[in-house]
Amino acid sequence: MPAYAIGLLTDLQFGPDIVTYLQRIDATLTPFGGAFLAHGARAETKEGTFDGDCIIIRFPSLQQARAWYDSPAYTALIPLRAQHARSTVFLLEGVDGADYRADSLLEKLGVKA
Repeated sequence: MPAYAIGLLTDLQFGPDIVTYLQRIDATLTPFGGAFLAHGARAETKEGTFDGDCIIIRFPSLQQARAWYDSPAYTALIPLRAQHARSTVFLLEGVDGADYRADSLLEKLGVKA
């Protein structure tokens, strides 16, 4: 199943470290099949509050997403971002295919309808 690395960034201080981060991150994704789906996009917030940038990176699997995040190439870049923005970063497993339905979760949880 696909997986996603999601980054929510606020208070970004754009400068030389962020430039370096942006110049080097693509090379860290390639070995793990990572590709940007959204990058630096401002969310149209419908519920709650969020005033920042959203990044979504797709990976072929959660294992690949974990391997990317924990890789020496990416961990070397993390301080360049983390020192210049408040970040929430998480990995999330996707659903299997276009035929997925929300009530499929009930079966996965063992809930009888």
